[in-house]
Amino acid sequence: MSGHSKWANIQHRKSAQDAKRGKLFTRLIREITTAARHGDPNPDHNPRLRLAVDSALAGNMTRDTIDRAIKRGAGELGGAALEEARYEGYAPGGVAVIVECLTDNRTRTVGEVRHAFTKHAGNLGADGSVGYLFNKCGVLRFPAGTSEDKLMTAALDAGAEDIVSGDDGSFEVLTDPAVFHKVKADLERAGLKPESAEVTLRASTAVALSTEQAPAVLELLEALEDLDDVQAVYSNAEFPEAMLKAS
Repeated sequence: MSGHSKWANIQHRKSAQDAKRGKLFTRLIREITTAARHGDPNPDHNPRLRLAVDSALAGNMTRDTIDRAIKRGAGELGGAALEEARYEGYAPGGVAVIVECLTDNRTRTVGEVRHAFTKHAGNLGADGSVGYLFNKCGVLRFPAGTSEDKLMTAALDAGAEDIVSGDDGSFEVLTDPAVFHKVKADLERAGLKPESAEVTLRASTAVALSTEQAPAVLELLEALEDLDDVQAVYSNAEFPEAMLKAS
């Protein structure tokens, strides 16, 4: 089993940003609509849609709202089609950043993303400029107090790639995205329900920031997350522990 993961640090308090309920709901609805538009509108036959629906339910979105988003994506209701776009660049200090968007106007979106990078001393790069530094993986998080032996046995039997323990006693189960839903279902059948579960991007290497560098990087990441068309922001920034504890 791997040692402590600093992902809560590297991901720079994503959960705190997601606490903005209105923004979170907008992102979830867009993801549900897009997943339904590009695949089967039945979540049981569409892993991406299943994950989006599960995330929406975990965020206390109503079934009616979810069903409307699926119908809109399937073409049963009106609404502009959204296009996926990904932008890559650098924050101050050489921090790699990936910005995932859903948009009905690429020109507007790239302009807003470029403006955020420029305003906060970053640089928007070319496609592929930092993407090679990140890996897509499934992450299932379990709270402190979870039986380590039970979790390890069930996770490995289900096909998980690794289990990471945190200093606070929590655990993360890491999976290949292709088997994420199978692993999640198998763990739940074993009585192990994750606190959260997502398919995300993780950096292979981190950039440790000084207390002087960190505020500027955080300002850029938060400015990007606040853009209407942005679905997710990933970076390989490792913020000073003192800064995170103070926030």
